[in-house]
Amino acid sequence: MRKSRIGSVICLLLGIGMAVASAEPIEPTWESMAANYDVPEWFLDGKVGVWMHWGVPSATDENRPGDGSHYGRRMYGPANGQTGMQREMNVNLKAFHEKRYGPVEEFGYEDIVPLFKAEKWDPDALVKFFKESGARFVMPVACHHDNFDMYDSFHSWNSVDMGPKRDTLKEWKAAAYKHGLKFGISTHLYWSPSFFNEARKYQTPGTLEAKLFNMDFDPKGYASQDSWNQHWYDRCWEIIEKYDPDWFNNDCPYPNETRGKSLGLKLFSSYLNRDRKENEGKQTVVFSAKGGKDKRAYTPNVERGGAADIKPQPWMWATDLSGSWFYRKGAKNRMSIPVMVGNAVDAISKNGVVMLNVALRGDGTLPENQAAYLTAFGDFIKINGEGIYGSRPWKTFGEGSLEIKDGRQGENHKNFSSQDIRFTQKEGVLYAFVLAPPSEDILIKTLATGGVLDRDIASIELMGSDEKIIWKRSSEGLTIQLPETLPGKIVNGFRIVLKK
Repeated sequence: MRKSRIGSVICLLLGIGMAVASAEPIEPTWESMAANYDVPEWFLDGKVGVWMHWGVPSATDENRPGDGSHYGRRMYGPANGQTGMQREMNVNLKAFHEKRYGPVEEFGYEDIVPLFKAEKWDPDALVKFFKESGARFVMPVACHHDNFDMYDSFHSWNSVDMGPKRDTLKEWKAAAYKHGLKFGISTHLYWSPSFFNEARKYQTPGTLEAKLFNMDFDPKGYASQDSWNQHWYDRCWEIIEKYDPDWFNNDCPYPNETRGKSLGLKLFSSYLNRDRKENEGKQTVVFSAKGGKDKRAYTPNVERGGAADIKPQPWMWATDLSGSWFYRKGAKNRMSIPVMVGNAVDAISKNGVVMLNVALRGDGTLPENQAAYLTAFGDFIKINGEGIYGSRPWKTFGEGSLEIKDGRQGENHKNFSSQDIRFTQKEGVLYAFVLAPPSEDILIKTLATGGVLDRDIASIELMGSDEKIIWKRSSEGLTIQLPETLPGKIVNGFRIVLKK
C-alpha cells in the first residue's frame, strides 16, 4: 500500500513536470502569441474595472482651457506649420500658461512637478469605493506621454523622488489586493520623445531637465533609434519585475518588427512567459493593446469605441468619465450616466470588459461628478450583478433600433430605449436587460417560439424584485407584463430560467 502511494506521488510529480515542460515558451512573434494567448477566467468573470489617469497634468490649474490631456505638449505652443484646431489649442494653452505661471522658458513643465503633491490621496478609500461601485480590477497609469513615472523608477523623474514622494503603484496594488481586486498597470510612454518636441528649444542638454524632455532621443526618428527602443523596453520591464501586475496595458505604439528589433513583441511575450513559468504553464495575466498584427495575440483595447456584434475573443471597452482623461474642472463628459450604463451592458453582451476611467485631482481626490457615474453604475450592479459577473455572451447580443459602431472612437452617446434589449447567460439562465425604463409591456422578439431560443422557459423573475412576473411566449416574441415597480432607475434585468 505504501509503495502504491509513493508510486502515485511520483507519477503525479512526473505528470506535473511533463505539463510544465509541455508549455513551450511563447516566441516573440505574432504567430506564436496568437497560438498561445489565453485570457484568464478572472478577467472573463470580473467584467468591470476602473482606470485611473492621474499625474503631473492633474496638478495644473483646473480652470485651464481644453488640452486633450496633453498639457505638457501644448503649453509650449504650436509646431512650425501647424494649422487648424490643433494649432488653436496650442496657442490658447501657451497663452493661458504664460498668463498663469509665466513664460515657458522661466516656468516650464518641470516646474509643475512640485505642484503635484497628492496631499489628500487615500488609495485604500478610493479602491474600496471602486469595489462598491462594481469594479473587480483597477488599473492606474504608470507613465503617460509626459515621461513622469508614477512609481519607484530608475528613471530620474518619478513620484518617489519628486512630487508626491510616494510609490503610487505600490500603494494602488496594496489597496487592490486588500479589497480582493486584480491589479493592472497602463503605460503610455512610447510617444514621449515627440511629445516634448516644442519644449526642447527651452532646455539645456545634459541637465536633469533634459532627461524629462527626452533630449537623448530623436523627436522624429525615435522609433528607429535602438537606444530609445531599448530604453522603452527597460522601463516597461522594470514595472513588470517590480510590481508583478495581473494586467499589462500598452496604450501606445511599441518597437515593431521593422524598426524596433521586435522589442515590443519581446516584452509582451516575456511578460506572458514569466507568468506561465510561475504558474505551471498556465496564463494568469492579461495583456491588452490598441493594435497589433493579430488580435488573437492580445486583448484589444477599444478606447471610446464599441462593438457592432459579439466578438470571438474578449475585448476591452475603455471610456473616460471625466471628459478629459486627466482632471480639468471645465471638462464635460458628453456621455450621460444612463447611456454609460447602457453602453457597459451592451459591451458585456458582446464579450467585452468595461473599463471606466476616472481623473483624480492633483491632491488625489475624486471629483464629485465622476463619483456620481460610478455610484450609478454601482446601483445597477448591486441589483443586476448576477447577470453580469461570470456571465458569457448568448447566441445573439440582443435587439433594438440603436446601432453601435464597430471599432475604436465613435462610442455611442445616444439614449437607449426600452426596446433595446441585451442578453447574457450563465449556468442555464438567460438574462435579458432592458436598457431604459419601460412604460408598457415588454416585447422581446428574439425570444419568440420557433426562434433562436430552442428551449422552454421555466420561470421569469425581475432581479431586485419579489413581484410575480406575468409573461407569455408566442410566435411574436416573449411578452412580459409591465411590473408595478421597477427596481432599476436606468436598466432592469430579467432572470429567465430555462427548462432542461
